[in-house]
Amino acid sequence: MNATQSLQQAAQTSARQHSHVFDEGNPLGERNAKLAALLTLAMMALEIGAGYCYNSMALLADGWHMSSHALALGLSAAAYVAARRLSRDSRFAFGTWKIEVLAGYTSAIFLLLVACLMVFQSVERLLSPSAIHYEQAIGVAVLGLLVNLACAWLLKDGHHHHEHGHGHNHHHEHGHGHADHGDLNLRSAYLHVVADAATSVLAILALSGGILWGLGWLDPVMGLAGAVLVAVWAWGLLRESARVLLDAEMDAPVTEEIREAIAQGPYRAELTDLHVWRVGKGKYASIIAVEGGPDISSDYIRQLVCIHEELVHVSVEVNAQPPTGSMHGFSR
Repeated sequence: MNATQSLQQAAQTSARQHSHVFDEGNPLGERNAKLAALLTLAMMALEIGAGYCYNSMALLADGWHMSSHALALGLSAAAYVAARRLSRDSRFAFGTWKIEVLAGYTSAIFLLLVACLMVFQSVERLLSPSAIHYEQAIGVAVLGLLVNLACAWLLKDGHHHHEHGHGHNHHHEHGHGHADHGDLNLRSAYLHVVADAATSVLAILALSGGILWGLGWLDPVMGLAGAVLVAVWAWGLLRESARVLLDAEMDAPVTEEIREAIAQGPYRAELTDLHVWRVGKGKYASIIAVEGGPDISSDYIRQLVCIHEELVHVSVEVNAQPPTGSMHGFSR
């Protein structure tokens, strides 16, 4: 093979190749996750120190809870950076979006661990109560709540901008809801700060009850209530991100839409195998195998199913229908 032929072959190979970057990322979410991580880290140090100084279990629980949030927010920001920098790395067969999903899954585990820590410390304080410096603890808890609200606003703004900045995409959301097409990494970060805001509110209520009515037991009880709330939110995020990571999404609406498109086509084609999995926010890849007559081709099947814009990578195998009494066909 001479040099000219080599160049022609390389050009033909390049023309057949296509990008495997299925997700455009979330630059605003990445920036805001970094800002939220820094704010949370500073407030975490203040709350933990104040909790020990003023002997408040609710404040300590909120501070330790915030420590996991600082780590989780840092993880979310790092996932955005890694997914963006590795987006053209050929080792990732279907892009790097699942790096962000993995960060969301890990954040959910952190939330569950923090809930367990909150339960342990709260039970310990219920069994061995001690004096609390209410006024100082309330001041720190209020400051923590303000920081949490600021972080939630940052992350909500990034999520809103990203989700509505690309209105041209045609998504089918029936049966799954908004979360299926959302940014799970940003959602995990947002959930961390919202959960922290909730525990801050519980801490303020507990400390207020103690200073007004002498109900010291409210402090550890609110710590238990906060642990339950955090665990419930964490479990929901854990289940959703695990579904994506394990490709357990054959019940997604687009799966049934593929079946319907093939069944309703002008030429009879029998669907023999189907695999669907997510490769981006609201974007799916699919492997389709069908049997049909001479009018059925891979291009024909692609035309049928690709009216659904959430299908961004479709592989088709077409086998001729075997003659009566035969179990063998041939591929086209």
